[in-house]
Amino acid sequence: MNAKTLFLGAALTLAFSLPAVAQEADHSGHQMAAEPSASASTQAFMDANAKMHEGMDIPFSGDADVDFVRGMIAHHQGAIDMAKVELEHGKDPAIRKLAEEIITAQEGEIRMMEAWLAKNAK
Repeated sequence: MNAKTLFLGAALTLAFSLPAVAQEADHSGHQMAAEPSASASTQAFMDANAKMHEGMDIPFSGDADVDFVRGMIAHHQGAIDMAKVELEHGKDPAIRKLAEEIITAQEGEIRMMEAWLAKNAK
């Protein structure tokens, strides 16, 4: 068998197998079921992640500014929710301080985005 035939065979195999691999991929979000032995913090992070992804699943308006802000509100709320999990379960003082700073910053940005939407969204 020459190299050209071998290459053609490999290319055809790859071409016909990629659609099957793509169909098997889970594109339903990033939520995975926790193991029964998952820690309380793991479950809390997974819940926050699922809530954030659900909130980011917005009906798009075609206005990039409005769509960006609507999606980012849920994204920022997800950061707040994750920071609260850290404060409930985390131990490292520097990371706990970071979580507190994230909550303060993200809450302020959410207020700004909500005000912007009230003025600019149709």
